Amino acid sequence: MKKLTLVIALAAIGFTSASVMAQESPWLVRARAVDVLTSNKSDPVGGVGAADLITVQKKVIPEVDFSYFITKNWATELVLTYPQKHDVYLAGTQIGSVKQLPPTLTVQYHFMPQEKFSPYLGAGINYTRFSKVDLAGGTITLDNSSFGYAVQGGFDYKLDKNWALNFDLKYVDMQSDVHTTAAKISHIEISPWLLGVGIGYRF
Repeated sequence: MKKLTLVIALAAIGFTSASVMAQESPWLVRARAVDVLTSNKSDPVGGVGAADLITVQKKVIPEVDFSYFITKNWATELVLTYPQKHDVYLAGTQIGSVKQLPPTLTVQYHFMPQEKFSPYLGAGINYTRFSKVDLAGGTITLDNSSFGYAVQGGFDYKLDKNWALNFDLKYVDMQSDVHTTAAKISHIEISPWLLGVGIGYRF
């Protein structure tokens, strides 16, 4: 009887420990729909005329992020999507399109990680890769990439111990020079606000 009691006690301890470990898993995965609100600021083309004539399409894109909690309050977040195609306009007329792949890495502070409503702030870096640039019949190009800072704020609203709703707002510094085959003709600041709504799962 004592042996049976000991086995049951050890099993209960093991089950409790496993449950605690599961609750304290450092991994959180989210999927979001993100509204990309581009800043659309640009220098005058060729140095003359009006500014802000070059604009990049605003659109809604899918996004997935992976967060790792270093402590209960501090986490890192890697934000990913697939290359997104954006139409490009000059004075309101479409002149082509470009694809961009913008992975972003941030460090976050979660103020109340144990609460149902869990807000956070974050900051980090963004690397954007521009590809398949097709502007004005190939006569205009962009830089291959852009490095910049990123800041964010948001919150998780927990539905249960694993699932949560998420609201997230980021600002990403994203810029590029605009070239013809002969010279630089402008500089654009895409720098979007990223308004995201989605769902998360804590393992």
